[in-house]
Amino acid sequence: MPTVELTAEDFEKTVTAPGITLVDFWASWCGPCQQFGPIYDKASDSNTDVTFGKVDTDAQQALAGAMGITSIPTLMAFRDGVRVFSQPGALPSSALDQVITAVRELDMEDVHRQIAEREAGATRGEA
Repeated sequence: MPTVELTAEDFEKTVTAPGITLVDFWASWCGPCQQFGPIYDKASDSNTDVTFGKVDTDAQQALAGAMGITSIPTLMAFRDGVRVFSQPGALPSSALDQVITAVRELDMEDVHRQIAEREAGATRGEA
């Protein structure tokens, strides 16, 4: 599946959709971003069950700020609307493959249970 450009208008709809969405926050002037781009695009071609999105942080500064991007490239992974991975820095192909495998293998029932417990603790004033 080809990589799609994401903007503030379609970002939330894309990352909250069922399934796995990876997002590469990048900029055209960023050397590590340029190195990671072909790796990311190749993974997109070979993982057709995953949505691969890219956010140009220069064109989408408000979105990058809202997502807390302080270093690029930054890769985020979402599964069924939950951000399950976020890491700055260009990844080699093998590491990107490991991230995709790990996200596929997540027990989302357990993830949702942990989120619910954390939110319940927060409403009770627990740390």
